[in-house]
Amino acid sequence: MDTLMWEAKARDGLGPELLRWVLTAGVADLGESLRTEVFTASDRIVVIVVGHSAPRSLPEPPDDLIERPPHAWPFTRITSNARQPSL
Repeated sequence: MDTLMWEAKARDGLGPELLRWVLTAGVADLGESLRTEVFTASDRIVVIVVGHSAPRSLPEPPDDLIERPPHAWPFTRITSNARQPSL
């Protein structure tokens, strides 16, 4: 597994504060990666980290910022662009 998808749901009205935490403390100690992307939609923050090997997970955000514990899923990257893989 070389890719991590991490998702957290902010408490009502705290989306900007959770995003600030993710951009500063959340991704700060992930180590070297090929790509780290952060996405937001309303009260949710999604981070996708692609590395040469299994990336570390983000630390737990402060309880007062989140509605529930974050979810994290490991994946194995199949392609590095939008082309259809050869099977």
